[in-house]
Amino acid sequence: MMLLGYARVSTEEQSLNRQVDQLLECGVDKKYIFSDMMTGTKMKERKGLQDLLEYARTGDTIVITELTRLGRSMKDLLSIVDELQERGIELKSLKENIDMSTATGKAMFGMLAVMSQLERDWISERTKQGLASARSRGHNGGRPRADEQKIKTALAMYESKQFSFVEIREQTGVAKTTIYKYLKELEQKG
Repeated sequence: MMLLGYARVSTEEQSLNRQVDQLLECGVDKKYIFSDMMTGTKMKERKGLQDLLEYARTGDTIVITELTRLGRSMKDLLSIVDELQERGIELKSLKENIDMSTATGKAMFGMLAVMSQLERDWISERTKQGLASARSRGHNGGRPRADEQKIKTALAMYESKQFSFVEIREQTGVAKTTIYKYLKELEQKG
């Protein structure tokens, strides 16, 4: 029986440090902390999570700092928890104080997962309403488009394979996600 940890952040600007510190404080050995940074929306794009799920064995406990780090949606979360339960792997979430090895913990997980999804849906609805309201007053909203010359420079640097994303960002101000977005647009155009 081992304690395994999982940490995830969604953007370059975020850091895993807080999550890793919390996992260490609750007894997870650093070499058993799996992580993902800047993940896509699909579970298969989360290599750290896939590695964790392959490594975990019956009797192990996976520790996360909060439910939102494990699943990006209610569907993801329930799918992962179902898989863990089928395999006899426990789940412990620090923020929500959920220990899935108990009946109360399982019930709390169900309720919190529903409330978490409801909160995400409310935020999404309010955001859409706010954007619609702003548009009706003539504001387009969203991020301003990046400078075209900087984009061209960043793409050229990327395609040369001589620069890391950090170097490209430092020199052009263009983030990795923006480069991928423009590459995808170019690919679709054809």
